[in-house]
Amino acid sequence: MTKTEKITPDVVAEHGLSESEYQIILDRLEREPNLNELGIFSVMWSEHCSYKSSRRHLAKFLTSGEKVIQGPGENAGVIDIGDGDCIIFKMESHNHPSYIEPYQGAATGVGGIMRDVFTMGARPIALMNALRFGEPDHPKTRSLIDGVVAGIGGYGNCVGVPTVGGETNFHKGYNGNILVNAMCVGHARTDKVFYSAASGVGNPIFYVGSKTGRDGIHGATMASAEFDDDSEEKRPTVQVGDPFTEKLLIEACMELMATDAIIAIQDMGAAGLTSSSVEMADKGGVGIELNLDNVPQREENMTPYEMMLSESQERMLMVLVPGKEHLAYEVFEKWELDVAEIGKTTDTGRLVLKHKRKIVCDIPIAPLADDAPNYDRPYIASEKRDVINAADIAQPDDFNLVLKQLISCPDIASKRWIWEQYDRHVMANTMDSSQSGGDAAVVRIHGTKKAVAISTDVTPRYCFADPVEGGRQCVMETWRNLTCVGADPIAITDCLNFGNPERPEIMGQLVGCIEGMNEACHALNYPVVSGNVSLYNETNGTAIPPTPAVGGVGLIPDSQYLTAISGAKDGDTLLLIGNMTGWLGASLYLREIEGREDGAPPPVNFDEEIRNGNYVRKLIRLRRINAVHDCSDGGLALAVAELCLSSNTGAVITKPHDDIPLHAHLFGEDQGRYVLAVEPNSVNPIISTAEGLKVPVRKIGTIGGDNFTMKDVFKISMNSLRHSHENWLPEYMKGDAK
Repeated sequence: MTKTEKITPDVVAEHGLSESEYQIILDRLEREPNLNELGIFSVMWSEHCSYKSSRRHLAKFLTSGEKVIQGPGENAGVIDIGDGDCIIFKMESHNHPSYIEPYQGAATGVGGIMRDVFTMGARPIALMNALRFGEPDHPKTRSLIDGVVAGIGGYGNCVGVPTVGGETNFHKGYNGNILVNAMCVGHARTDKVFYSAASGVGNPIFYVGSKTGRDGIHGATMASAEFDDDSEEKRPTVQVGDPFTEKLLIEACMELMATDAIIAIQDMGAAGLTSSSVEMADKGGVGIELNLDNVPQREENMTPYEMMLSESQERMLMVLVPGKEHLAYEVFEKWELDVAEIGKTTDTGRLVLKHKRKIVCDIPIAPLADDAPNYDRPYIASEKRDVINAADIAQPDDFNLVLKQLISCPDIASKRWIWEQYDRHVMANTMDSSQSGGDAAVVRIHGTKKAVAISTDVTPRYCFADPVEGGRQCVMETWRNLTCVGADPIAITDCLNFGNPERPEIMGQLVGCIEGMNEACHALNYPVVSGNVSLYNETNGTAIPPTPAVGGVGLIPDSQYLTAISGAKDGDTLLLIGNMTGWLGASLYLREIEGREDGAPPPVNFDEEIRNGNYVRKLIRLRRINAVHDCSDGGLALAVAELCLSSNTGAVITKPHDDIPLHAHLFGEDQGRYVLAVEPNSVNPIISTAEGLKVPVRKIGTIGGDNFTMKDVFKISMNSLRHSHENWLPEYMKGDAK
């Protein structure tokens, strides 16, 4: 491509712009753009960069709170955890690249989310992920799992940041479009947080990190388009990562941040040099002038178009204090990274690019950023489903078989094969990881008693059944999981994965999920501080299930109070906190045992959730609980089984005396429930105190033995359950499982 190529309707369409959007460009510029300018508008107006279909709905979110230092709008969110410490975190998607090139797509997703965090002055301390693959029988699923997991582990392990948790689910709805959502959590001092708003006039702009190549061109545009049968041809748009360079970049940035040389800093993520320069200028209300001849390049004869749209990895853009330029050269040359002064800030409010002594782009900043299209797309709310009466679903003949089927189904089966490829304990601050069955990962704040808890959650089958209820539940699930380890939930990040927003039913899913999520955020005082929207996740018109992944972060003020799933002891009494109705609609039991995916999902009652969760945290701080696990997928029976597997013991569950059908009692997915293992002498005080707080508590059994038992209903050895739980994924990856 050259900047002189004629702009035809086909060229406009190739850039992902509609006719009406191109007309807006003509109106804004009062002339025809050249190809460089068209490419810049194309990436900045993509869904990935502009949020043009979701912006007006995202604005509804609760984004402020007592402990929020920085909400959405920066590279990542920032929350205060006291004593001058803050946590900086964000979740983002790398879905399309990971489907096309699994290893590099996943690896660069990890690298990109880390840069979002350390560009704000935080040292990354933990990585999480939320993965969605197609059905196991699909011919691509096994190779996609292999590549994605290797990419996540390969990048995170080499950089030396622990991957401490996440979730992995399977469904036919992801056959043609997997989801790879990566989250990074970092620690900084509150007086050393860096922002991206450029300021001043005539200040030097520095490029640091790796050289620019031709990889990743049009990556942001590709991430904003549907897949089709020719998606494999898009392989060249996937970036290539180098984790060893990323490690050097982290250390170099941290060293320069320790000086007073940096005015603003931004990583070159989606849309590379274009988005970083435009966003810095827009936030600071300045213009930017770049000399592209000075951009470090690893390939010959790169055009301005290629340099501006490249998504080569491990690169940053900085505005420095005049007179401090030598510090940048000294630091980055010491770390053997490229460093170059490539431009300056101006008072023009325009993006001006020069190449070989010619101006190759001269456009206003405003239309590229806040003045980008902001659509109010039509939407249709999802139809409400009928509530399923559990009594209408026949009780199974063999509960032992049901337990083994559920504990070994792809969504519940152990993901050990995955997480053993991740270094979970590098940096030596990981106290607990959620991969091995726990509810949240816990990472100590180095040199303090404090620890942060982290969880990623969403139940897409609930969101598909009822987007509003599913939106409430995914936020609530992270809150519960943080509660289970004794953390005070503080804030969330999100990654909203949906299909084509131009289809009213898909837009309805997005709007509904945001509505439900926002209701939960307000009810819990649990704000959204960062996030990402990934749309057009579909292939040949078939959309993924709505998947608004949520990453929650909370604080354990004193890590000695950490309580986990694995602490149950023989002789402990099992207690259930929360109401029991036996809700089977949209449940895992219904899908895996009955082969049905119908019914309304379980409702969320915020008042009950808050009372129950607050009581669990109170009991943890009073050291009344040996082990705790929330009830989610698979209901009560699966929650107890997972707690026993983690604690390496068995349990006897008491047969209920209520009128709830037995299979609904065991496998219903009522919300707001926790299973506790407590000392026998704590039972009566816990129950009596709960009555005064209007928290439902009942004794459901005892811990101990080698079997998982309910008299006259089921008896299965823990060894048998463990074998079923542990073996599905490794056998599947060897090609032995069906």
